[in-house]
Amino acid sequence: MTYWTDTPQTDTSALPDAMTEPQFYDGILVKRTFAWVVDIAVITALTVAAGITTLTIGFFLWPVFFIVIGALYRISTLSNRSATWGMRLMGIELRGHDGHRFDTGQATLHVLGYYGSMMFILPILASIAAMLVTDRRQTLTDMVLGSAAINRPA
Repeated sequence: MTYWTDTPQTDTSALPDAMTEPQFYDGILVKRTFAWVVDIAVITALTVAAGITTLTIGFFLWPVFFIVIGALYRISTLSNRSATWGMRLMGIELRGHDGHRFDTGQATLHVLGYYGSMMFILPILASIAAMLVTDRRQTLTDMVLGSAAINRPA
């Protein structure tokens, strides 16, 4: 059995192949869903804390605070270890097309793609459908960037 590592590969896609190394994609859809729920809870808690800290101004500007805090949380955690706290809890991480962990630029592009797709119902539905049918369980943003969520390598 071969194990995928964080070393660069010679083919065009250095992500683990879903056919030869399915262990990297086993349960990813469920894990991504639970990670998303955890992340929303964390962002909500941070937004409540910001509302209290700003002497309730944050509560009047809830949508703005929620979006900004969510973006900062996602970018900082994805650029740090290529996984949000929810993803870390679920044992998954995002990898770029080259197989490496996200840097700040890739994390920012991924978050912008996520927010762009969450603004309209059709991209949300298309992302869900893509996660159900693609071998690597990729969202629309993942497909555009060439990234994928994988089970964290041992």
